[in-house]
Amino acid sequence: MNFENLPIPAPVLDGIRRAGFTQCTEIQERTLPITLAGKDVAGQAQTGTGKTAAFLIAIFSRLLTLPPLPKGHSSSPRALVIAPTRELVVQILKDAQSIGSELPFRMLAVYGGIDYEEQRTAIGQEPDILVGTPGRLIDYLKQKVYDFKKLQILVIDEADRMFDMGFIRDLRYMLRKMPPYHARQSMLFSATLSFRVMELAYEHMNNPLKIEISPEQVTVELVEQRLYHVGQDQKFSLLLGILKSEPWERLLIFVNTKREGERLEARMKQHGFHARAITGDLPQKTRLKVIEQFRDKTLPILIATDVASRGLHIEAVSHVINYDLPQDPKDYVHRIGRTARAGATGHAISLVCEEFAFSLEEIESLIGNKIPVIWAEDKDFITPLPEPPRHEYRRHGPPQHGRPNQSSRGPGGRPGGGSRPQNRQRRSGQH
Repeated sequence: MNFENLPIPAPVLDGIRRAGFTQCTEIQERTLPITLAGKDVAGQAQTGTGKTAAFLIAIFSRLLTLPPLPKGHSSSPRALVIAPTRELVVQILKDAQSIGSELPFRMLAVYGGIDYEEQRTAIGQEPDILVGTPGRLIDYLKQKVYDFKKLQILVIDEADRMFDMGFIRDLRYMLRKMPPYHARQSMLFSATLSFRVMELAYEHMNNPLKIEISPEQVTVELVEQRLYHVGQDQKFSLLLGILKSEPWERLLIFVNTKREGERLEARMKQHGFHARAITGDLPQKTRLKVIEQFRDKTLPILIATDVASRGLHIEAVSHVINYDLPQDPKDYVHRIGRTARAGATGHAISLVCEEFAFSLEEIESLIGNKIPVIWAEDKDFITPLPEPPRHEYRRHGPPQHGRPNQSSRGPGGRPGGGSRPQNRQRRSGQH
C-alpha cells in the first residue's frame, strides 16, 4: 500500500516523501487505518519494521485535525511518547523532526544525562509533542513543570522492555495522571504482546485493536545466523580472524559488561581498528556523538552493551557480532535485529564461550531453531598483541597500529593477554 492511499494530510505526506518513504511496511499498513480514524491500537512487530514511523505519522495526522490547545492555557503537551531508553528517545525525536520538519509542531525530548535545568525550562514552554524516558518525565511531572491534563495522544513504545527494565510502576503512575482512556487516543507498540503487556493495554486503553505481525517469526528472515564455540581466552583471537576474513562494512559488537566493552575497545584500537564503545557511564553527549559517527560511517565499528540494543535505528549495519552471548534470550533477538533492516540482508555471528554458553539453549528455544555452528580452524585465529594495561582502556586517541598481526595460531594455544572470566551480569549500563 502507498501512503497516498491513506487519509493522511498533504503536509504529512510531504514529510513522508522527504524522509524517503514510499510504500507502507506491514505494521504501517495494518495500524494506520485504525489510528488515523482515532482508535486505539496495540501493535506487535519485529524491530526494524517501521513501528516508529507508524505512530509518528498517526500523531502528526491526528494533531492536524484535532482542535489545538489555547496557548498559555495549559502546560500539557498534546502528544506524549514514552520510551524505555534515552537512545531510543533521541532516535524517535530525530525521526519526528525528519518527517515533521515543515509541520507547525514544537517537539522536545527529555532524558537523563543532559542538562537538567535546560530541559526543565524547555518542557515548561508548552511543547506540542513530548518524547521521554519514564524517570525524567516523572521528575518534571512531580515538580509541576508540566501536566497531562490536555493530553490528546499517548504512545507507549517498547512496552515489553518497560516491564523488563522495571518501569511499569512509573508507567502506571503517569497513566493515572492523564485524561481517562476514552478522552485520549492511545497506541502501544511492543516486540511481544505478552499477557502482562495486554493487561496494561486493556486496563488503560479504550478497547484497543490488537495487531500482530508475524508473531511466529521471532528473528528477521534476512539475517544469516551462525555461531562459533570458542574458549573465553580465544575469543579475541577468533574475532581478529573473523574481521580479516569477513567482508564487513559496518560492524556492531555486543558485550555483556561495561568493563568488557572498554577492554575490547582498547584491544581493537591496539590492532589498528577504529572502534568505540558506548556504555552506561559514558557522558550522554559523548554517547550521542559516537552513535552519530557510527550512523554517518565515520566510525566503522561500534561496541555496545545491551543499553543500545533497542535504541539504535541505523541502516546498513552489515554484521552484528555477539562477542558475549546474551544471558537473556530476548536480548539476542533485539541485538541481531540491528542488522537486516529495511529489507536488507545481514549477518549475525555469536562467539559462544564457557562463560555464557548456558543461555544458548534458551535462545534457540525462543527463536525456534538451532543456530548453525561453524567449527573454527587454525587459520581462523590470529595471534593478538599483548593486552594493554587497564588504565589505557578509556584513552580515545587514534589507533596505535596500522594493521593487525596476521600470524596464524592453533586453537590450543593461549593468545597474549588472555581474557579473565567475567562476572555474570544480566545487563550493564544506565538507562
